[in-house]
Amino acid sequence: LPGDWSPRAGYAAGRRLAGMDGVTAVFAANDQMALGVLRALSEAGVPVPGRISVVGFDDIPESEFFSPPLTTVRQDFDVVGRHCIEVLLRQIDAGPAAYERMVVRPSFVVRSSTAPAR
Repeated sequence: LPGDWSPRAGYAAGRRLAGMDGVTAVFAANDQMALGVLRALSEAGVPVPGRISVVGFDDIPESEFFSPPLTTVRQDFDVVGRHCIEVLLRQIDAGPAAYERMVVRPSFVVRSSTAPAR
């Protein structure tokens, strides 16, 4: 479902998802949207993770305090930022040929918003 990274967009998506049969999990583009999904599902009486698991992305500091605490993907944005600056400086010095693909491995932070599908 479309969204704009905001809790409001997550809420709108969550309202639609609450009425869909067969949905067992939601992976939101970020934790803010996941927060909106959690609220919409709660208001609709859909148990999380009893019927639908919810996963976010970013691991914002508030994620562990959502209700239920949000399972999320954590990416070390300090490392991402350092890599970006390193690549930019190399390209400034050596030109576009200095392009190098770098991958920052994320980690999966499991909390209470997920469970095996029934």
